[in-house]
Amino acid sequence: MTIVKNVRLFPRTPDAPAVDVEIGEGLITRVSPAADRGAGESGRGTGAAVESDAGNTGPDSGDEVIDGAGRILLPSLGDVHAHLDSNRMGQTFRPHTADGTLHGYIMNDRENWRHGERSVSDQASYAIAEIIASGGTRIRTHAQVDADCGLERFHGVKAALEAHADVLDFQIVAFPQAGIVREQGVRELLDAALADGADLVGGLDPLLYDRDPVTHLDTVFALAQKHGKGIDIHLHEAGTAGLFSLEEIATRTRAAGMDGQVTVSHAFALNTNPEAQVARVLDALAEAGVSLTTVAPAKGVLPQAMIAKRGLALGLGEDGQRDYWSPYGDGDLLRRTWQLAFTNGFRADADIEGCLDIASRGGAQVLAGARPDGSPLVEDARFGLGMGAPADFVLLPADTVTSAIMDCPVERDVFKSGRLIASGGRLLGGTRSS
Repeated sequence: MTIVKNVRLFPRTPDAPAVDVEIGEGLITRVSPAADRGAGESGRGTGAAVESDAGNTGPDSGDEVIDGAGRILLPSLGDVHAHLDSNRMGQTFRPHTADGTLHGYIMNDRENWRHGERSVSDQASYAIAEIIASGGTRIRTHAQVDADCGLERFHGVKAALEAHADVLDFQIVAFPQAGIVREQGVRELLDAALADGADLVGGLDPLLYDRDPVTHLDTVFALAQKHGKGIDIHLHEAGTAGLFSLEEIATRTRAAGMDGQVTVSHAFALNTNPEAQVARVLDALAEAGVSLTTVAPAKGVLPQAMIAKRGLALGLGEDGQRDYWSPYGDGDLLRRTWQLAFTNGFRADADIEGCLDIASRGGAQVLAGARPDGSPLVEDARFGLGMGAPADFVLLPADTVTSAIMDCPVERDVFKSGRLIASGGRLLGGTRSS
């Protein structure tokens, strides 16, 4: 058994009471008032100090005791909308050259992705290390599959993820970045990727990019059902075009009996239509069991309160990181949580804490394909810090949850199944690629 003593769970005030957290077989088995608050109770202690059981009352001989030193214990985070095959983090900075249109971004990436300083697999591994060190223990990444790269990018990302399987929960989406209809052979490539281990099949703007929503969505849903896999569709479409696609996705999800297996990423239409129409579409998505992801964009924030009211799973992702689309991004999930709060204009602690919940528990629900059942305790036991939940968490020095998000301290200890896997900005057992 492992005991993490003297930590504070989701504190809203600096003087929140400390607790001890017991872990057995990788799961949280007990949370109790702290037996000994020690010198670190101010919340500013650092480092995962592992003690023997000598001099402690309570732990049995052989128990591993970690002194939390009054730090905050948060559920681990998840990047549930990543593009590990596109990032250029840690490489020589490259001037931005895309023309500002969706097709221009896609073609600019196609023209340049082979000229990176690392292989797809090595670069994906670099990004994975950054994400884990920031507090992430789960990733859903899209890997581009198209007439240019075939399955090369998919295989590179898959290899990197599998190399980190002991410290990471992951899913990979076979993603038709350049469309399904407008390029020949993409359907066959998606079929091959799903047969080769992709967890989900992707899609992209079936109406405004592929210009054939029927064929596009027929293909996506047929492939998903053929392979028994999930779906994650990029939907940048705004206005009534986006509402149309969302309604089509909801209708097809219900007809296919794919409750909990379909995700819509971005969903900008939920930000660009009258509230009454958005409410109607959200009702349809909730009835179908469709989940959503956001990347905290500067424009196009999702109506989080309306989504939460309907029990839709909503997760946070980082999208591309300093890639051929944008110079922004650094792999830090806590900083992306800050961005989610900032782009929403949140100031109240409860709202900012809600962003952390989306980055942690929400993302876990998206990956699990689970609907919230209306009981926070039950859901916390599956995806958060409740009894029986996986012991996947982050320890960091801060006064409150809000201050942790505002300050984004580097001193974070990241645990997977109760085991320390990253500390001080570094993945243990390996370093960032250089």
